[in-house]
Order: sequence, then C-alpha cells, then structure tokens
Amino acid sequence: MVGENVKALSYKNEDTEVLDLKGKFITPGFIDSHVHLMTGGRSLLNVDLRDANTPEEFSRRVGNFAKTLELGDWIMEGNWDHTLWGGELPKKEWIDSITPNTPVLLFRLDWHMALANSAALKFAGIDNKTLDVIGGEIIKDSNGQLTGLFKDNAMNLVLDKIPAMTPKQKDLAFSAAQNYFVSNGVTSVHDVDGLNKDFESYSVARKYLDNNDLKVRIYAATPLNEWRKLRDMKDESDEWLKTGCLKGFVDGSLGSHTAVFHDHYSDNHSDHGLFINTSDSLYSWIVNADKLGQHVFVHAIGDSANHVVLDIFEKATKENGRKDRRFRIEHAQHLLPDDIPRFSQLGVIGSMQPYHAIDDGRWAEDYIGSERIKTSYAFKALLEADATVTFGSDWAVAPASPLLGIYAAVTRRTLDGKNPNGWVPEEKITIEAALKAYTSTAAFASFDDDIKGTLSSGKLADFVILSDNITQIDPVKIKDVKVLRTYVGGKQVFTSTSPNDR
Repeated sequence: MVGENVKALSYKNEDTEVLDLKGKFITPGFIDSHVHLMTGGRSLLNVDLRDANTPEEFSRRVGNFAKTLELGDWIMEGNWDHTLWGGELPKKEWIDSITPNTPVLLFRLDWHMALANSAALKFAGIDNKTLDVIGGEIIKDSNGQLTGLFKDNAMNLVLDKIPAMTPKQKDLAFSAAQNYFVSNGVTSVHDVDGLNKDFESYSVARKYLDNNDLKVRIYAATPLNEWRKLRDMKDESDEWLKTGCLKGFVDGSLGSHTAVFHDHYSDNHSDHGLFINTSDSLYSWIVNADKLGQHVFVHAIGDSANHVVLDIFEKATKENGRKDRRFRIEHAQHLLPDDIPRFSQLGVIGSMQPYHAIDDGRWAEDYIGSERIKTSYAFKALLEADATVTFGSDWAVAPASPLLGIYAAVTRRTLDGKNPNGWVPEEKITIEAALKAYTSTAAFASFDDDIKGTLSSGKLADFVILSDNITQIDPVKIKDVKVLRTYVGGKQVFTSTSPNDR
C-alpha cells in the first residue's frame, strides 16, 4: 500500500519484511515503450560490435566469436556503427576469410542495414544478378559486385532463409532479456516484435508466466500488415502479458540513409530516403485495424515519413469517428515545424527514444544540415505543444536503461563529448518530464494508466529503488545513478550485488 507509516504498519505480520531505505529514492517501475525483445536477448548472447572503432577490431571480434560456434551456427546481431571508424561501410571481404564456413548477418545498430558474408549469400542463393526489392536496396560496388550490404526490405532476402530460432535459443534469449531489463529498473516493456513470426516473444513469455517465472510485464505487438491475424487471435491479455497492438513501418533510419525527407540528404543530393511501405498500403491497414479497435503504432523517422503518417491518422479519425484510440508514431525523430502541433490536435502519441539523440547528434547535421536538426528529437517542442510523449530505448539499437534515457533527454550531451551544453539545447526537458515519460505517460501509451505508472493506492506494486534522488542531483550525474532493487508485483526480481550499492 501507499500511505502513512502508521497505516502501513497495521498490515505487518510475522512474514513481513520491513526495509529502511535510508533516504534512497523510490520511483514507479520504469516502462520501456519500444523494445525488440527477442533480438535484443539474442544480441546479449552474440558478438558485440557496438563499440568496435576500427575495421580491424570489427574483423577481430567476428573471427574470435566464430571460433566458439558449432558447424551450422550463424553469427547474428553485432549492432555495428560505421561512424566510429570514419564512415566507411563494412564489406564482406572484411570477414570472409575468417568465417569461410560460418554464415554471418550483422546488423548496423539501427537494424536498417546489414552485412552478410559470402557463406550467408551462398546459403540464401544471392548473387550479383539478384534484383533489388521494393523498399530495399542491395548495395553493389562500381563493378556491380555484391558488397554484402543490404538495406531495409532487401535484408529479408537473407533473413527469410535463416533457420528459425530453436526453442532452446529462444529460451536463452528471453531469459537474458528479462534479466537485463530488471537490472535496469524496467518492469514493463512494449515489445514491437512480440508477435512477429521471426522474432516472436509472446509464446515464450506465456510459458514463463505459466511457470511463474515471468519478471517483466509485456505489451506484445503484431505486424501491422497482419491486422487480420490479430483480429482472429484469442485475447488472453492480463496484467502480465497483453496483446492488441500493431506495429508498422513507413521508412528506415537516418544512419542508413533510408529515413524519408521532403528535401534531399545534405551529403547526397539524389537521395531522399526509402519508403518501406506505400502510403496506400498503410492507409488500408491502419483504417481497417482502427475500425476494429486495434492499437496502431507506426515507425517514422524522416520528416516526410512523419507527415505521411499524421495525414493517414487524420484520415482514419475522420473515417472511423472520434474515440480513445491513442495512435502512436514510433521515433518521430525529425519533424516539419508545422507538424509538431498536429500531434496534440490529432491525439497522436510521440513514442521517442532520447538516447538516439545523443548518439545521432554526433553526425546528424552532416546528413540533414543545420536547419532540419532544429526540429530533430523535438521533446520540448512537442510537450509545449501539449503533445503526449512517451520514452523508450529501441533496445537492442540502444541500451535499455531509462536512467541513460533520462540523462539524454535532460542534457542532450552527445556521446563524443563535443556538446557539453547539449546538442540542440533548446530541446532539453526537465527531469520530472523525462521521468513521467518513462512511467505514467508510458502506461497511458499502452492503455494501462489505470493500473500502473504511478505509486498510487490500488495500482500494481511495480517500483524501483535508486541510489540517488534523480530529481535533486546535477543532471549530468544521472547516468551514474545505480538501480539497487527492482520489484514487480511486490516481488523482488533484482538486487544489486555490488557492495558499493548497498
């Protein structure tokens, strides 16, 4: 219960544990509004290239990991960032000689570009004559030879041929993921791949729930184009495991040059980005899903992509009538100034990831120029326009640490240390606003604000104990605050083992 000590102690009996936190800070359990649960869990068990800062280090890590595998195993994930070594894109030749019999598919950290080695290309039946696909690109060199790189829908040429994860692999990935979440104080996640056949976490989560081993509450999304599947699925939603939402795509990512902009990229005047789905398809899926009362999320990065989604949401609202639908745009990274007030006017939630701002801020201006960055990751502008903004991580694209996310939102200090006063500092927000975006607003964004998101009487006992009061310390120090304990449903699911954290 929440209330005065005298009333709380009236519930005390011989089984009650009483904790004196000695001034430590308690917050509602953090809610991560955007994760890729199974691929994130798999990344914890795979090669890590996120901080590989030279081509040689990239190759070395892949080669060392390949030595640990059995014949037939794939190397996946990686989450590389080519900006760390100057911007040259990797190529299959970097890893072919060290993985001659091991198929490899390594994703750029945004998951909108991937590198396949020759073994993977052979396995998938891809050669220099393979044609591009709509909404994707096979990158070839000046001689028309495969580089091993694929963008967006073209990645499916390889992904569709990879053997499905075995039950054991799924179990290991799921277990690693939920333990990682609770260690970061995350008690609920919105899994945007929850019912995606390739990365599905729902059935595994159901097994864990039945065995009383589930530690994190999950809102599991179905792909938007499969809205009929969600319509026909039996709804077994409860406080732990919930369905009813759909996730679709308009464009790709800024880092892969596949986010769609009205104007061309500053470093490539022939490039406006890449539409993954047509506006006609999106309109049909969204209108039909909304008519059935399904909850729609749409990924949009570039300013043109966001404009297209807002237009479709507006049309769907007019066609299906006003109701409490809580449409969401996932990312909402780069916005046209005139589109910012439309979020509030249309009741659209901006589901954003603040860590991306301090990551992309290292190089975004080179891609889209000094004017467009003024409305990039426009947290403050959206809030001042009375829009609803919820936060998440996009894990494994970024760390699933709400504390790092809050730090990013309030300081906007880029990871390279070159913006100590903040990148586009006008868009910094208060600690209280950022905390709300990870708690009460995040609960609202999944229609759960009646049961979680605040420390209130009658709500679920999901809460986190932090080493410091983040509302009172120097914002720069928030990234150093520790999660000491995490409770879900009143049950302790994580405690720090560090003597310094006790």
